[in-house]
Amino acid sequence: MIINFQGKIAKDIWETNTSKSLPRDLWIRAKALLTIMHATTDFDDLKIKGQPPNIRLHKLKGDRKKYWSVTIKLPWCITFKFKNGEFTEVRIENYH
Repeated sequence: MIINFQGKIAKDIWETNTSKSLPRDLWIRAKALLTIMHATTDFDDLKIKGQPPNIRLHKLKGDRKKYWSVTIKLPWCITFKFKNGEFTEVRIENYH
């Protein structure tokens, strides 16, 4: 379940299905991935439910080692923390 968003892009996609910053052709995929995340409480389920092509679920490194990422379409990703069945600090970003 998604507990909170960090940043305007993810919140806008979740609430309005639109964003001024994220390219329009990525809105539907971003919303679909957020919906899968919101319906998931077990991280292994995310791996099963969230396997649209090229999801690239991976743990980040360095100063962001507590975060995970799934790819919307490079370079755009959804980054988040996951603990006890909850997704927190969910954001859509181009962190590359």
